[in-house]
Amino acid sequence: MLALVACDQSPTAPTVGLNQEFVLAPGEAATIAGAGVSLRFVGVLGDSRCPADAVCIQGGDAIVRIRVLSFGGGRHEYDLHTGDLRPVVHRGLTIALVNLVPYPFGSPAVQPNEYRATFRVTG
Repeated sequence: MLALVACDQSPTAPTVGLNQEFVLAPGEAATIAGAGVSLRFVGVLGDSRCPADAVCIQGGDAIVRIRVLSFGGGRHEYDLHTGDLRPVVHRGLTIALVNLVPYPFGSPAVQPNEYRATFRVTG
């Protein structure tokens, strides 16, 4: 289940540079310096990755939803996958999911607020 955040911009959101990796928790946002956008980690929509303590035929996938807010107006949501780590392109910026932790480990299940996603934005 996703916890939706009412505000798209946070006055305390950190500013990160292009080509710099940064980590966000669900609901957190970062402003991308010089790019005119902020990126919010909305949450994990599903996590079917094989638990570290199990043997699986397939590796599975986790779906990470992000929201990109352009300061000139406009808001777009994208889903990034751990299964292929294919980036998305937003107005000339390439947004990549680098890593998602914690990795599932049997039980207990990972709680939505425990996830941390590492991103990189290039231009």
